[in-house]
Amino acid sequence: MKKLFITAALASTCLLAGAQDMMSKKGTPILPEAGDWSIGVDATDMIRYFGNLFTKDANNNSSLSPQINQTLTGLYVKDETTAFRVKLRIGFGSTTENALVNDDGSTSTPPATVTDTWKASNNNFTIGAGLQKNRGKGRLRGIYGAELMIGLGGSKDVYTYGNSFTSSHPSPTTNDFGSNISGNGRVTEAKNGSSFNFGLDGFIGAEYFFAPKMSLSGEYAWGLMMSSTGEGENTVESLNSNGDGGTKTTTKTGKSSSFGLDVTNIGSITLHL
Repeated sequence: MKKLFITAALASTCLLAGAQDMMSKKGTPILPEAGDWSIGVDATDMIRYFGNLFTKDANNNSSLSPQINQTLTGLYVKDETTAFRVKLRIGFGSTTENALVNDDGSTSTPPATVTDTWKASNNNFTIGAGLQKNRGKGRLRGIYGAELMIGLGGSKDVYTYGNSFTSSHPSPTTNDFGSNISGNGRVTEAKNGSSFNFGLDGFIGAEYFFAPKMSLSGEYAWGLMMSSTGEGENTVESLNSNGDGGTKTTTKTGKSSSFGLDVTNIGSITLHL
């Protein structure tokens, strides 16, 4: 009887300790609850930072794979075994660069200057949704599920010049801007074809809660990947056949596409808050 009592007491103590382990010392639940939202942060740089504390090589610990670049990651907890994953990126950007070049018509010393301008613009959109299931009752849980993602993007460069094509200046002074000189002409507009990306994959991994509602997860994914880029346009200005001005010629650039079934995530590490 005494042995039975001791065994029952030990079992109760273990169960109580296990239950208390899911609560912080202040009584805060360790695991997420239904209705909670979380954000996911790429933990690669954090792990690399702490790894660098123990080595002289500043570029070590770089084999981890990040999340999708510049994409917000979130999670909505439906219940203790189910959560919905979301990813979102809405991006617009533009850059303007001015450069002073000698005025071809100037007779002063030093010559007067005119302005060449480069304007670049781009847009990027990503939206993703997925279902995540959890297995396990403690701090360490298995995760698995499926995710769908769609991405769109595009970019354009526009160049304007202070010097014009004339009979006395068939090759006007023009700032290079790195890439806008084309044979005997100069680029006035370069429009990249719109891009489209589609992905559908299944994932599996593990998640460990090291503090109340804070965890690190690692996962692998395999699935379908499709991408395409539409026709673009390049417009080049050159001296016209009369030799007294500029003429513009627009040409198309080719399309491209790809398709694959492969590993799409080789072990990303994510910090969930």
